Amino acid sequence: MKKLRALLLGIVLIIAVLGAGIWQLQRKSGMSGAKTVNIYNWGDYLDPALIKKFEKETGYKVNYDTFDSNEAMYTKIKQGGTAYDIAVPSDYMTQKMIKDHLVKKISHAKLKGLDNIGSAYLNLPFDPHNRYSVPYFWGTLGIIYNDKYYQESDVDHWAKLWDPKFAHQIMFIDGAREYLGVGLSTFGYSLNTTEHAKLLQATAKLKQLGPNIKAIAADEIKMYMADEEGRVAVEYSGEASEMMAENSHLHYVIPNEGTNVWFDNIVIPKSVQNKKGAYAFINFMLRPDNAAQNTRYIGYSTPNKRALKMLPSSVRNDRAFYPSKAQLRKMEVYEDLGAQKLQEYNDLYLELKMKR
Repeated sequence: MKKLRALLLGIVLIIAVLGAGIWQLQRKSGMSGAKTVNIYNWGDYLDPALIKKFEKETGYKVNYDTFDSNEAMYTKIKQGGTAYDIAVPSDYMTQKMIKDHLVKKISHAKLKGLDNIGSAYLNLPFDPHNRYSVPYFWGTLGIIYNDKYYQESDVDHWAKLWDPKFAHQIMFIDGAREYLGVGLSTFGYSLNTTEHAKLLQATAKLKQLGPNIKAIAADEIKMYMADEEGRVAVEYSGEASEMMAENSHLHYVIPNEGTNVWFDNIVIPKSVQNKKGAYAFINFMLRPDNAAQNTRYIGYSTPNKRALKMLPSSVRNDRAFYPSKAQLRKMEVYEDLGAQKLQEYNDLYLELKMKR
């Protein structure tokens, strides 16, 4: 019995030492403390000047980590090794994190400026009544083209991408939902289709697109299109905005069939250590002046209706980036399809990439 007690005491001491070591490591790296706000966001998705402004106004120190996919962000938060106070998942991942109890409920009583958000961006299906999330940015998937080689009528429908005139010319954002979504759209199917037969039909159609694909890539698309090494690309609106700022011959089009409309959202992860700091950051970003500044820096569309009024009329009235209600009615938000169906999408996508 004494040996057992000694063993148990030893285990307790080891756990205590490890806990103290982790706390010291987090303290030295700035990951703990009431005056620190730990933010987990997409790369280059917040104006650095706003971080400095927030720190100066509030006295908080910001630790800013980045991720390159919703799945990577989800895994790290689920593992719980890092105490993030703020994270920025997309719509379907927000839905998944709510379902898996990885985010805290948001107290609307502690929010200042939620009424700045347009009603069209609140109470969406992935988070009814915004119990867990606050809108950050939104945008669409579309086609960007160079007017030296093509015109808008060449790319105003997804189905036109199969035209032989695009042989080895199309660059495509790397993503299973995006790629299969284009195939599904050509048949008028939902972007959230789960029927196996329809997915196979879309895959067969996309195999025919192979000869027109120049590359499937990520951030490189911006450089290729801006430098005119690429002539047409399927890309997200904010990325397109950056390219257009670099090259006046580039234009962004939302195909007439409709497309994906996405929403990125601020959430408070279950790992939160500084709730007061988290709310301070959310309220800071809800202010119209800060939201407008961030929109000018990022290029994506703002859900903040008062911030939108601060932007130039050329931006506010651009239907490629602020679509009409009629356009929006044709668009869909990606839903969380579950692990099994997502794996099917990924498997079909991998097959298409290997055979193009």
